[in-house]
Amino acid sequence: MQYRAMTPAEAGQALDAACGILRGNLARFTDKFQYSNSENQFYAPSENLEWTTGFCTGEYWLAWEHTGEAAFEAAALRQVDSFMDRIRRRVDVDHHDMGFLYTPSCVAAYKLTGSETGRDAALLAADNLLSRFQQKGQFLQAWGALGARDNYRLIIDCLLNLPLLYWAGEVTGEEKYRAAALAHTKTSMANLVRPDHSTYHTFFFDPETGAPLRGSTQQGYKDGSAWARGQAWGVYGMALSYRYTRDEACIGLFRDVTGYFIERLPEDLVPYWDLTFTDGSEPRDSSASAIAACGMLEMARYLPAEEAAYYTDMAQKLAWALWEHCAVKDARVSNGLLLHGVYAKNSPYNPIPQDRGVDECNTWGDYFYMELLTRLAKRWAPYW
Repeated sequence: MQYRAMTPAEAGQALDAACGILRGNLARFTDKFQYSNSENQFYAPSENLEWTTGFCTGEYWLAWEHTGEAAFEAAALRQVDSFMDRIRRRVDVDHHDMGFLYTPSCVAAYKLTGSETGRDAALLAADNLLSRFQQKGQFLQAWGALGARDNYRLIIDCLLNLPLLYWAGEVTGEEKYRAAALAHTKTSMANLVRPDHSTYHTFFFDPETGAPLRGSTQQGYKDGSAWARGQAWGVYGMALSYRYTRDEACIGLFRDVTGYFIERLPEDLVPYWDLTFTDGSEPRDSSASAIAACGMLEMARYLPAEEAAYYTDMAQKLAWALWEHCAVKDARVSNGLLLHGVYAKNSPYNPIPQDRGVDECNTWGDYFYMELLTRLAKRWAPYW
């Protein structure tokens, strides 16, 4: 597979382009957030709802780190106030995605500026996430009424929610946060990775005994396929899990799930929305590539030099492919940053999701694209 690698200087130039688009968005998306996905390549304004708004604020923090412009800091802090209001009033928080919401927004605010509002809001979110821990099965329940049989499950995405708990444990000194994160990590590692190194999106447990029951998908092509974004969450999630646990098993699983992801990339390096597809007319999911590349760079920090160089080179190639094929370079084309994403795709084998945000920008894709560029352009202290 031949593809050129993005240099640090080129990553900085790509960040310049992204910040230019974000600068133009400030007037419309400060008191409002971007909707989770674009329609006809343009985001509409949204209230602080769903699981995705934290990425909008995270983009502003990354833009502030890159440019030093006060307008980005001011917009991000204004949105931090919105996140405090949201968790206090419990607006759309009955789910596990507190990390996606509060890490790139409020934890970032505390780490970068010492914001007490950010710290307090993120701790409230961590408490909310902790309340979803199920002793029977040892996991954080993703969705639904707590204990409900039809939703007694975890999903692979939650590996990116765990840093919120690890952070809360560090800030408060209370072991309960880390203990829950460690337990969830162990349960995820034991159940989500198949023998062929593909991953399940979601896994069910018996609510009475906690025994593992079955893996399935909520958003992939079918239960036995590898949803591209889910596999990417596994790549980044295993890297973050190693950072916090130093469990060598995380490195082995990282190699496995990352190898599966890389081996199924098409020639232009932008994955199809499910890794079942390697050639054809199916939609791409650029966000999966950005997420996985961030995970490769995260894990490269802990690997021997030769192996670290391999994953760094692959991440640089994925970044260049995103820049060449998916990046928005003209605000007249889109007010997003990364084209060709998929929020959800219906399939003959999985009637659960309705087509949504297919071949569009999405907020997490934009955020992780910016994080990838930031990681390539400089030494970066992660929000996660």
